[in-house]
Amino acid sequence: MGKGERTKKQRIGAVGESVAERFLVSKGYIVLSRNFRRPWGEIDIIAEKGKTVRFVEVKTVSSDRHAHHEPEEMVDDRKLRKLAKTAQLYMEQMHDSREFQIDVVGVILNHATHKALCRLFEQAL
Repeated sequence: MGKGERTKKQRIGAVGESVAERFLVSKGYIVLSRNFRRPWGEIDIIAEKGKTVRFVEVKTVSSDRHAHHEPEEMVDDRKLRKLAKTAQLYMEQMHDSREFQIDVVGVILNHATHKALCRLFEQAL
């Protein structure tokens, strides 16, 4: 696979993040950034709602793989701790003293109907 080629999992993840972004906007979130990367972790979506900065982890599955588990169940304690560390660094770099929280959006893509089901879990950590 060449450098510019993406795996099926990466393509599904990118679609899921775009779907999640539109879903969050419909819920009153203002998206500030996507894919904030550091060597130890990445935050999929950084947004704000009210006076709180929201760091959002997006987990996406396609409906044909959904039978075994819900996408949000794939976000374990270790991942949440990495997200919190990365979020803290972001807040320090931005000199932002507001409160922040970690949210999770589970996305189930149905390729047959071209629809998606999104679930928001606020304050996952």
